[in-house]
Amino acid sequence: MRIVVVGGVAAGMSCAARARRLDEHAQIVVFERSEHVSYANCGLPYHIGEVIEDREQLLLQTPQSLKDSLALDVRIGTEVVAIDAQARTVRARDLQTGEEYDEPYDGLALCPGAAPVVPPLPGIEHPAVHVLRSVADMDRIKAAVDGAPDRAPIAHAVVIGGGYIGLEMAENLRHRDVEVVLVEMAPQLMPPLDRELTTAMEAHLREHGVQLHLGTRAAAFRDGPDGRVRVELESTATVTTDLVVLAAGVRPQTELAVAAGIELGPRGGIKVDDHLRTNLPDVYAAGDAIEVEHAVLPGAWIIPLAGPANRQGRVVADNLCGRDSIFSPVQGTGIVQVFDLVAGGVGANQRQLEAAGIPFARVHLHPSGHAGYYPGTSAMHLKVLFDPDTGRLLGAGIVGFDGVDKRLDVLATALRAGLSVFDLEELELAYAPPFGSAKDPVNMAGFLGANLLRGDLRQWYADDYPAAVDGARIVDVRGPDEFAAWHLPGAHNVPLAELRERSQDWDRDLPVRLYCAVGFRSYLAYRALAQRGFTDVSTLAGGMTTFRAALELAPQPGVDSQAPVVNYAEDRTGANRFSP
Repeated sequence: MRIVVVGGVAAGMSCAARARRLDEHAQIVVFERSEHVSYANCGLPYHIGEVIEDREQLLLQTPQSLKDSLALDVRIGTEVVAIDAQARTVRARDLQTGEEYDEPYDGLALCPGAAPVVPPLPGIEHPAVHVLRSVADMDRIKAAVDGAPDRAPIAHAVVIGGGYIGLEMAENLRHRDVEVVLVEMAPQLMPPLDRELTTAMEAHLREHGVQLHLGTRAAAFRDGPDGRVRVELESTATVTTDLVVLAAGVRPQTELAVAAGIELGPRGGIKVDDHLRTNLPDVYAAGDAIEVEHAVLPGAWIIPLAGPANRQGRVVADNLCGRDSIFSPVQGTGIVQVFDLVAGGVGANQRQLEAAGIPFARVHLHPSGHAGYYPGTSAMHLKVLFDPDTGRLLGAGIVGFDGVDKRLDVLATALRAGLSVFDLEELELAYAPPFGSAKDPVNMAGFLGANLLRGDLRQWYADDYPAAVDGARIVDVRGPDEFAAWHLPGAHNVPLAELRERSQDWDRDLPVRLYCAVGFRSYLAYRALAQRGFTDVSTLAGGMTTFRAALELAPQPGVDSQAPVVNYAEDRTGANRFSP
């Protein structure tokens, strides 16, 4: 058996290594056009920021180490330029010598990955404009940040893109005391998350000195003074900087596949079946270049994440070696840390469910990362979406300072297993004061969701305002000081302790819309009124914390606002604090 693998990073090396473990006698050749193989590309921003000081820590393997441990024939600096499916050969080109030769295969694994999106803008070739995808890219950016004997370190950078790589670059450049401007074409950071979850991220970035331009994009790059570059934005703003990092997404590298007659899917990625086979015999594909089935949403999707890429490489190896392995749908589980704040999501977000016409219910809650009486915790914002009939999980998003990764992994596992909010109620999770609460945030999400589906709770939502409160009695059940600091227009302050007595003379047929800080006191008020004969009562999901994150603080497109924002749980005492 002769296996050829095109691409030597996540999917490609996972495939090659798995194939060797399954077949000790196979001949396995890996072609990688860069000078590095099996490197930790997710760690590249952290070496630039010197969080990872030793560059060699990112170079997990070398051709020699792979030959010694797995008997793999790894050829770096070699690009596969053509596939002849009829002859069962690939044409390889040595990028140093230009020499070309044909390599035969019995089974072929295409793992070409994805390339950074580089828009065709005026001045995009400016030497100060960089992408970050490879070790060589990292070295060039770090050299600029470090400076040289004849060149001062850079003092200012513009990052284009507010996704995973853009946020990590912004953070790591700030670690190096570089002034950072971040530009994102969407009206929010982290477009995979719903808007109300990203407000705290934007506040946190600003507090750490990152200037944000949201709802706009780069229009051109012009020569600036002293070798700098002027970044012109569609919002008409201009930023003069020393360095630009393009992190505006990636596109699947499919040129080789298209030239060979391999079919693409509707989103422009390589089309594969559930065994990751292409339409050519004995040719498989894996990694960032392929389209996959989503665990929640219909249709084919391109989801360039390291975890799925590694699993895809294993599935391809299984099938090349005679096993019958199927790749399961992708959930899109992702997480990012920005300074002290962590944000992540799994499954579908609300916008995606609405676009796909998938019915859903949702809950918002703001539990602490661990027991509130134990030092070092703060509230997180947890949003869970689920089927309104069965309660089956459809997606979740979380942002907070501690315990986010733990809850995200539990919810990702639950979604994979097809669990419902009723199942979340029953999960028995690890608890001690430093780690969690007796009622874990995941349990609490289950309690809320199950209450909603059982009819023990009715909610109104920030994105339904003001229609949701039209013609209703708006009741703020917080304390007088909280009410005086900020409240909804037209609201009446009836603290929870006074509600039962003061509501005795209210019209029970008049709609009542309740709210508090995070939704707990208003839930208690809801139960009290619902059992006193009020026919139309509902409580604000997630309370004013969610409301202000969703509505009040949304930036206007193109506006670089440094205005104060909600400083959500920033002091880590277990209590929330707000700017009025």
